[in-house]
Amino acid sequence: MRRGVPPWRSLGSGALRVCAVWLVTTLTMLGLAGVLPEFRLQSADGDSATVVGITAAVGAGAFGLLSALVWPVLVRALLLVPALVLGLLVFFLNGSLLWLALYLVPYGRGSVDPTTAVVVAAAMSAASSATSTFLAVRDDDAYRRRLTRLADRDRRRAGAAGAPATPGTLFLQLDGVGHAVLREAIAGSEDDPPVMPTVAHLAATTHRLTPWRTDWPSQTGASQLGILHGSNADVPAFRWYEKETRRVMVSNHPSSAAELQRRAVATTGDRGLLALDGASRGNLFSGGAGQSALVLSVAGRRGRDNRSRDGYFAYFSDPANATRTAASFVAEVLREIGQSLRARVRRDGPRVSRGGLYPLIRAFATVVQRDVVVAAVLGDLFSGRTAVYADLVAYDEVAHHSGPRGRDSRQVLRRLDRAVALITKAARRAPRPYHVVLLSDHGQSAGETFASAYGLSLEDLVRAGCGLPVSRRARRSASGSEARGSARSALRRPEESEPWAEDAGRGAPPEAGEPAHGAEPVVLNSGNLGLVSFPDMPGRASRERIERRHPALLRVLADHRGVGFVLVRGARHGPVVLGPGGGEHRLETGEVIGPDPLAPFGPGAAEAVRRTASFPHVADIMVNSAVDPATGAVHAFEEQIGSHGGLGGEQGEAFLLSPRQLSPPEADGRGPLVGAERVHAVLRRWLAESGGEPAGWSAEFGSAPGGDLPPVPSR
Repeated sequence: MRRGVPPWRSLGSGALRVCAVWLVTTLTMLGLAGVLPEFRLQSADGDSATVVGITAAVGAGAFGLLSALVWPVLVRALLLVPALVLGLLVFFLNGSLLWLALYLVPYGRGSVDPTTAVVVAAAMSAASSATSTFLAVRDDDAYRRRLTRLADRDRRRAGAAGAPATPGTLFLQLDGVGHAVLREAIAGSEDDPPVMPTVAHLAATTHRLTPWRTDWPSQTGASQLGILHGSNADVPAFRWYEKETRRVMVSNHPSSAAELQRRAVATTGDRGLLALDGASRGNLFSGGAGQSALVLSVAGRRGRDNRSRDGYFAYFSDPANATRTAASFVAEVLREIGQSLRARVRRDGPRVSRGGLYPLIRAFATVVQRDVVVAAVLGDLFSGRTAVYADLVAYDEVAHHSGPRGRDSRQVLRRLDRAVALITKAARRAPRPYHVVLLSDHGQSAGETFASAYGLSLEDLVRAGCGLPVSRRARRSASGSEARGSARSALRRPEESEPWAEDAGRGAPPEAGEPAHGAEPVVLNSGNLGLVSFPDMPGRASRERIERRHPALLRVLADHRGVGFVLVRGARHGPVVLGPGGGEHRLETGEVIGPDPLAPFGPGAAEAVRRTASFPHVADIMVNSAVDPATGAVHAFEEQIGSHGGLGGEQGEAFLLSPRQLSPPEADGRGPLVGAERVHAVLRRWLAESGGEPAGWSAEFGSAPGGDLPPVPSR
């Protein structure tokens, strides 16, 4: 409430808004009854205009009350339902409330067909939402109360006093937006305005833009774990195979995310970046936050101190929000189908399949996840939360299928800019000052997929090198012929010899104590990074053991035109990078034999590969696709024309857009920013500068004296 405004005036303003919304929804109901034959507000014998008006007013009032009282209970009952499913249930639930409201109208005058009820309820909710928003925008106090209703309730429950005078910090991650893409999006001229005008204004006035280089792998799991928890050691890819448990770890699976977070906390001895009065929104990991919404690492756990779905409950508990998001969800599905058809008609290339469940997945990422995360962040800002880290994944999801600079991806950037505008506006009205930091976890590199370019998958190529059966398409492809030629050359077989595959698969007999041959290799893909593991070879298989078992495999991989380099561990020289033409780069000594396989990947490549080669769970063979030095194009081993995960192109160049009141990112004197763990130290330093960390914390290692941190209040 503004200072000096008497309580009676505030109550009167609220009553007028309620009446205005009631009037608009009543008129909406009357209008729909006049145009929809299956919806009526009068008896079969007809009624006077006054009776029809009263019926509409009573029905609209009953619908509003049910929406306010019953809807939150329904959503709470469905709290364990995935957000995607809940979004699809919105129309049915809203229609049911309208049917019940009409049932409560006296004399049974209101009636509606079930299908029509869904349409009428959606229209009334939209009208109610539009009216409330219009009135709230004209009243700053109402606007603020509308955004902070739930946050203030939580603060009262926690017994919090007034908002601190020290600044809070919001870290907003634009997933997958590379440094070069962002620079293009904020550039503009008089004739061509910037794609992201809000971000452009920040960069030109109050913020500084800094690039940072990701680790290998360049993917969200590794980057966000390092940023939020200070350690991403032993994360060799987006997905990888662990021999001791025979388990495939996948960064965006709840069980794997929870295990990765546990390992990081055990490594650092610290709960994370957000442990002090923090909130984590839409992330893979919690960062130690007491408040979480759509966070995978805690999605599988339920308890008093961990209600991971409360974020989207708070959002969907407002039926207007639920209806608006559900309608946008359907519109986004239709938009994706139309854009996919247009790309096929135009024969745009490169192109990947966009059918199946992808339209639904895209709509969830670009609509549901965005709306829930933005609403949660607004609540965090107005509740005065000390540190908030939120991830908006829309661009990354669309760019995988439409390309980093595709028309569809640019449209998503425009919508992300509008979300940034809303959040920065809310930050200016928050009860404490806020530093808003924008950042990304990686970029994306464009390029035709490996399978499209060469007619076979990485798995086919590995199987061909091992002498295992491959698909008919792979056998007929040019790359399949090249793989057979490489195998024959390695085995010194004549060109016309056919039993080459059996010989390539058999190799030398097993050593004493080693399991007999027979288990097939596990081949996993992470963008343009491939991982090959041999489950029947205990520990990490050495180069020598692999060559004894499959004499042709390493040369088949290293000499393929679509492969940039192969990483293996030698018994004598340690980790070795193999490339075409017999090139080798011995990482421990830096010795290069023949052409350097890492040269096309630029400075820092050897350091990044050397670090990952030391991980306990690195695959027996790591395969990175080739890169075009002129364009930065790579070949994803997955069905993606915009990819990340390996080295090559723009995928390894992320960005930090930070307020100039904070120290420069490179103020530690260590040169350019390299690695997510280094970014974690920078963010930790900024929290300390803002008063968001207790004295004595180490910005370098993120540890607090005495070990445990004070408990953080939860919803």
